[in-house]
Amino acid sequence: MNDRVLVIGLDGFEQSIAERLVKEGRMPNLQNLIERSAKLELEHGVARRTGLAWEHFATGLSPDGARRWSAVTFDPSNYRCKQEPTRLKPFPASFDFSTVVFDTPYFNLKETPDIKGFVSWGAHDPGIAPCSNPDALYGEILEKFGAYPAKPWIYGFVWPSTERTQSMGEALSEAALLRAQIAKWLLSERFTDWSLGIVVVSELHSAIEALWHGIDDAHPLYNVPSAQCARISLELVYEAVDQLLGVLTESFPECLHVIFSMHGMGPNSADVPAMALLPEYLYRRHFGRPHIREFPDLETSINRMCSAGTPSWTRTVADHWIKKHLPGRILKRIRTAFGNHSKGANTISLSWMPAYWYCDYWSKMPAFALPAFYDGQIRINLQGRESKGVVAIDDYDATCKAIASELSSCTDIVTGKPVVKDIVFTHPGNPMAVSNTEADIIIVWETASLGFHTKNYGNIGPIPPRRPGGHTGGAGMGLLSGPGIKAGEYGECSSFDMAPTLIEHLTGEPASGIDGQSIMSRILN
Repeated sequence: MNDRVLVIGLDGFEQSIAERLVKEGRMPNLQNLIERSAKLELEHGVARRTGLAWEHFATGLSPDGARRWSAVTFDPSNYRCKQEPTRLKPFPASFDFSTVVFDTPYFNLKETPDIKGFVSWGAHDPGIAPCSNPDALYGEILEKFGAYPAKPWIYGFVWPSTERTQSMGEALSEAALLRAQIAKWLLSERFTDWSLGIVVVSELHSAIEALWHGIDDAHPLYNVPSAQCARISLELVYEAVDQLLGVLTESFPECLHVIFSMHGMGPNSADVPAMALLPEYLYRRHFGRPHIREFPDLETSINRMCSAGTPSWTRTVADHWIKKHLPGRILKRIRTAFGNHSKGANTISLSWMPAYWYCDYWSKMPAFALPAFYDGQIRINLQGRESKGVVAIDDYDATCKAIASELSSCTDIVTGKPVVKDIVFTHPGNPMAVSNTEADIIIVWETASLGFHTKNYGNIGPIPPRRPGGHTGGAGMGLLSGPGIKAGEYGECSSFDMAPTLIEHLTGEPASGIDGQSIMSRILN
């Protein structure tokens, strides 16, 4: 077994922001790491659309390898969905090296009692309920350091309020600095006999999704009152994460340091189209009537939300749903779901999302939109697969193609440009192969459309934005530095190569049973 490895995962990291701050001298620790590291561009490929990036790292498995294409599971017997945690085994459990983890999303500690650490402290989408090994560790952390100081801001909706925007930046920065201190204590005092230490930093993810409008002059929210504060707050979080990098790399100078992000970030192009516009489109396509009242023009909607400091996008959208078309049980779900984005339970309700407000109609529709956080997800209501299927298997391909053709003709009601960039049929000609975590049709959006102009069903929207930022950036970043590593630019590799690289370094042998391949031979002196 070789020298130990310290892994720092940067969840929601966007290189372009960091590069600018490095040039301005505001991220000196990252600059130092880049100068002495082997630098790689990490390509996550189509797997990024699953929303399971950290499950891919924690398990070493691709969506095909894990047979899981989304955290959202559809039940074809009752036409309901739920967001489920990971149940897969983390890759370190299969190898003979001691591991300590801190807040690594989708890392299933319950199934790995020999791995020390704790999860779901302050992670963005932890993918697992709070757990620690040993059991008493969580209590030790709370007693010594306290609870996560930015819990209200993990999924914060802040752009209508400058005050909340500032509070979010301050709290997430504080959280990143506390995370550094806990990680240092955990790896240097609480557990000293470890070969692999994994720390994942989530504050960037929370910040960039809520504050992107502050740095993107093309964003429809760039001129709202909170935008300047959003830029300052986002940069404050990046500077705090830079301090974290300094604390941890300086505390463990003997380690191989692996700092990486699975993919980059950018403007959010999915929330409104996937969560609200597509479900409404498919409803109108079947029933021939709208299910949502029209919003005022976009500028008016945004100004009203800013004037009121609106705290909930879900409530704003729900106020425009036609109440007579919403069964009482759906309204009850919506009322109890406002602000409910807790990700610590074993299963997570999706009742806050507009797409799910249509679920009582799904069994009557030939196609419907599943709740989705990224690309649009369309499920065909197929005979023999769904319990009340209406589309015959012989009509499956034709139905998919018809829906795709119609959606391709939709244009943005503001710009007039097509709303669809690409359409993917997941299992053409073989619909029975579609799993309960898959859609039949995936819609990749061209832009962050806030309203559709359709040929046959009128205008849908515009609906005000939810998260300004999303998972639309370029490559992730990988930095590896330590004994025997030759600094320099090494081009592109797969994001799935990180786990097998760690395994080969620690065991001296190629990894088996996981996806990707080690890149260690490329970067050694």
